[in-house]
Amino acid sequence: MATKYADEIKKFFATNAKTRDVQAHTAKVHSVAWSCDGRRLASGSFDKTVCIYMLDRDRLTKDYTVFRGHGASVDQLCWNPHNPDQLATASGDKTVRIWDARTNKAAATVNTKGENINICWSPDGSTIAVGNKDDLVTFIDAKTHRSRAEEQFKFEVNEISFNKDGDLFFLTSGHGNIHIFSYPELKTLHVLNAHPANCICIEFDPTGQYFAIGSADALVSLWNLPELVCMRTFTRLEWPVRTLSFSNDGKMLASASEDLVIDIGEVETGEKLHQITCDSPTFTVAWHPKRNLLAYACDDRRDRDAGIVRVFGFPSDT
Repeated sequence: MATKYADEIKKFFATNAKTRDVQAHTAKVHSVAWSCDGRRLASGSFDKTVCIYMLDRDRLTKDYTVFRGHGASVDQLCWNPHNPDQLATASGDKTVRIWDARTNKAAATVNTKGENINICWSPDGSTIAVGNKDDLVTFIDAKTHRSRAEEQFKFEVNEISFNKDGDLFFLTSGHGNIHIFSYPELKTLHVLNAHPANCICIEFDPTGQYFAIGSADALVSLWNLPELVCMRTFTRLEWPVRTLSFSNDGKMLASASEDLVIDIGEVETGEKLHQITCDSPTFTVAWHPKRNLLAYACDDRRDRDAGIVRVFGFPSDT
């Protein structure tokens, strides 16, 4: 039986289903993320650039800032959770760059030991964690831009994240496990056997009550904290789940993969609320921190998709 929330959100998407596109990059977009105040959207691309767009009421601005400086693909980016002008990027050029969105220059460049593929900011804004292709995770002081600690893992590390309180550090592994460490001690607290296949991505909901795991078995599992119990699974996708994002109220979960749809499910029940049809696989999604707007980018298998950032959820009559 559908919940009241499900009925309301379905009605909302019936009239707020317009997608707006911005052509910013010249190659595949790997990562999209909103600033903490929701005024800016950033994207990182295989073309080695980072683009920043301003959100107008019902559209993204056509005028955008392009950050250049990376010598290789920008694989992932994240915003400072407390400073809407500051973001960090992870690149295959063995650097992490910290940018000031008010300028077009890097505020800092941090050299690392390998080709970086994932990055996250601690909830208090003090630390940036970055993982590379050799499964080394480096913790960088966000003020001094120096390494605080390094941890070399002996298994495949896919994605990393702090919990909302910042006292736990999570990573997904190629063995289907979720490794949970105390932070900053980095002592192993739990190893969850979450999926029978590779665990690819992890995402925490804004309330800190749940986290979701996307797996190569095409399932999304929803876990609660602090019990670490799997509450339910989302089963509508048919390909390995590459990306996840919770809505600002924590009630919706978007997931995407090589399926030509983005699935939007209700967290409380698992019910399908909406799906966004895509022409190509989708590897990055991000809900706006205050509105029911979902940013995403598709693969560039079709020439017309190359370098395009999309935002879904604008009024259909605009």
